[in-house]
Amino acid sequence: MKNVSNWKNHLRLLLFGAAALYGADATAQQKGKDQFIDKSNMDMSVKPGDDFYTYASGAWLKSNPVPAKETRWGSFNLLRDFNINAVKEILAEAAADKSASNGSVKKRVGDFYASAMDSTTIDKLGYKPIKKDLKRAGSVKDVNAILNEVAYQKSKGIASPMFGFYVGQDRKDVNTMIPQLSQGGTTLPDRDYYLKDDARSKKIQEAYKTYITKLFALTGTPAAKAQQNAETIFNLEKKMAEAQMARVEMRDPYKTYNKFAVTDLSKTTPNINWNSLMAKMKVTGEDTILVNNPKFFTELNGLLTSTPTADWQTYLQWNVLKSSAPYLSTPFVDANFAYAQALSGQKVQTPRWQRMSSLTDNTIGELLGQLYVEKHFKPEAKARMNELIDNLIKAYEIRINNLDWMSADTKEKALAKLHAFTPKVGYPDKWKNYDGLEIKRNAFFANLRNAGEWGYNEMVSQLGKPVDRTKWGMTPPTVNAYYSPVMNEIVFPAGILQFPFFDPNADDAVNYGGIGAVIGHEISHGFDDSGSQYDKDGTLRNWWTEEDLAKFKEKAKSLQEQYDAYTVLDTIHVNGKLTLGENIGDLGGLNAAYEAFKMTEQGKSNEKIDGFTPDQRFFLSWAQVWRGNILPEAAAQQIVTDPHSPGQYRTIGAPVNMDAWYEAFNVKPGDKLYKAPEDRIRLW
Repeated sequence: MKNVSNWKNHLRLLLFGAAALYGADATAQQKGKDQFIDKSNMDMSVKPGDDFYTYASGAWLKSNPVPAKETRWGSFNLLRDFNINAVKEILAEAAADKSASNGSVKKRVGDFYASAMDSTTIDKLGYKPIKKDLKRAGSVKDVNAILNEVAYQKSKGIASPMFGFYVGQDRKDVNTMIPQLSQGGTTLPDRDYYLKDDARSKKIQEAYKTYITKLFALTGTPAAKAQQNAETIFNLEKKMAEAQMARVEMRDPYKTYNKFAVTDLSKTTPNINWNSLMAKMKVTGEDTILVNNPKFFTELNGLLTSTPTADWQTYLQWNVLKSSAPYLSTPFVDANFAYAQALSGQKVQTPRWQRMSSLTDNTIGELLGQLYVEKHFKPEAKARMNELIDNLIKAYEIRINNLDWMSADTKEKALAKLHAFTPKVGYPDKWKNYDGLEIKRNAFFANLRNAGEWGYNEMVSQLGKPVDRTKWGMTPPTVNAYYSPVMNEIVFPAGILQFPFFDPNADDAVNYGGIGAVIGHEISHGFDDSGSQYDKDGTLRNWWTEEDLAKFKEKAKSLQEQYDAYTVLDTIHVNGKLTLGENIGDLGGLNAAYEAFKMTEQGKSNEKIDGFTPDQRFFLSWAQVWRGNILPEAAAQQIVTDPHSPGQYRTIGAPVNMDAWYEAFNVKPGDKLYKAPEDRIRLW
């Protein structure tokens, strides 16, 4: 439903890009909280040099299977589970507060959540809220009308059919906001799901067709016609998938940077006049546009006339249906979950209160965030975090100066970039107050539509204005962190500043192995295979000598090969190319965090706590962050769609390249994870 700028394509996330994860002060429920490193969670019968993941977390993994309402279960999920209950309390209190004044943050948040929880009214309405949309989409008569409907659905925040559109910084002129087009038009999580014919892919394709059939049937479409619609939509989306670039290609910021004069772009797509279409999408006065995959749009241009208008009618109706289904009556919601089940393996549906709490955060997150921060974020956490960031920057500076493979010229530019980083901690300095967004207590679907249109208008309104450097790409309750290459900023929402990442009462080893490595990870994204192509002011511009860049690529290729060798599920391996940026983030981040830790008093000592040396506690803290179980279906999907490696390989992937880990756990030749010193990959 919510039509927002495609910011996730341009941020380097710490965690799973596909899921919103939340956290609050979960330490109260964390077993062994006062120990921080709890032996009862470990399997000390396993040698750390043979299987560090099981050694660090084996007992925890055995006693924490994936709950029925989840697709994976790990440290992040514990935080999310605790925090979503904290968010629920805030929302329930706001919804029940009869004294909240009209227009206040509490009143608006409470009304939105109350409308979302009014399932009785929602069920009575059935699919009435989208009847007009379905009728309009199903009555397009020609190419011009098809494009008009596409523009209408986008600008009203209904759906995003055919292609992606957003407003963002120009990567080669970062002080300018520019309209941007991206390949799109498909529904399945990745183009490969349309193009592969293995058993797993076929099963998902059939589940998708069943979903389409079911939703159309729920609107009164006869069974045979609903099935026909499913074939029509799948075949049309498959053609769009064939025109898309693969995810690995899409990671190349130069390949996806194609600037056109709007009139010149129209010449490549004779059936699409972009000046006219952009005006209908509320974009006027812009003479240039960025396109991430021009070939996709030339193929789309052909599809507009080679595909019967009736098929486009069905496709456009489908976009209305699929974007609305999770927010309509119970039969639509159940159908949506059945489809999600086929993709993820989740056993039972997430409770409504939890889904609607997340929806509130996703829709008006900076209103909810104000209430969240007031209750759950302590100023001392921000102060401690700023101190840790300063220490990680110092550590990174030391490490860059000590690199034996980089020339002085490139080091100077790397240091300039490092010192230009902007950190953001906790929550925005300037809150978004959603001025003009109408929220009514008894109008859930209207609230969603209003929010979708408001979000689109806000996005388009950025054109012609200075870049807003106070803006955040995440809400305060989110357990995640990110690096933005065009902003050259590292961002840590309030939600991540909790155990196992961070606890003000924990020893330095635990905090540096947790949040310290997170800070280092985000800094490292500025120097990964993609982020390293942006200079200190965020501009996509080479700052490397030719020789240094070749050495960097050689080392990155070795890391790619390391992860390619990791097996996830039967014949499925980690995709080393897709996950390369995140793996560089982990390797650079953990090294920098260790460097910073060794500057502390504890880091310089050998004093044991709960039987573990400071260095052992540092690496065990890192390991417990990444422990988790995942359903096979979700694991298979993650490998295709997620640029992050699975937790078990994030646990070991960086440490096996660090001499300190070998010394901490006495890892020797003959141990299964042992790498000879000359084979250890040393990047940042």
